[in-house]
Amino acid sequence: MHTLVVVDAQNEFSSHGLRPASGHADALEAIALRVEEARREGRPIAWIRHHNRPDEPSAFRPGTWGAEYSPGLGPVERGDAERGDAEREFIKDVYGAFTGTDLEAWLRELGSEEVLLVGFFAHMCVSTTAREGLMRGLAVAVDPAGVASHDLDHPHLGPLTADEVRRSALLHLADMGAQIRPQEAGVTT
Repeated sequence: MHTLVVVDAQNEFSSHGLRPASGHADALEAIALRVEEARREGRPIAWIRHHNRPDEPSAFRPGTWGAEYSPGLGPVERGDAERGDAEREFIKDVYGAFTGTDLEAWLRELGSEEVLLVGFFAHMCVSTTAREGLMRGLAVAVDPAGVASHDLDHPHLGPLTADEVRRSALLHLADMGAQIRPQEAGVTT
């Protein structure tokens, strides 16, 4: 069985947020399709939400608009007694969704050996979560349409567009053993 892991699909990454992601609307559309697919097929969904600590910048502060899930996203009760825990929220305050949460224990309890990741930013929280999953022996896949990043520029290293950042992060993950699984390719369970 595989579990959909939705990483930080929060308002802060919208064009009105403090951490806007280029291609945010397109990524949200792909994320919504993956969520719909997982619910239709009865697969579990892990909802990861980032909260900044009090001593960190004001983005992702608990209780703020930016920390809330993007419209139409977030865990729902499915009403299936056998899979009553099919959607669960995990709050993190670091890049990786496994660090400081019980995500791994929940996946093991479900018997889930594969995760499909979508969310924001491809080069930060999605990448770190993918690496943590690989290090725990999970099969990790990423939907390239369901992730986005932002432009980067460094005085010594130069600039990268948001798409170059996203593609670079995905290439690194693929080189480490993660599968890149576009929606069109279908999903194995």
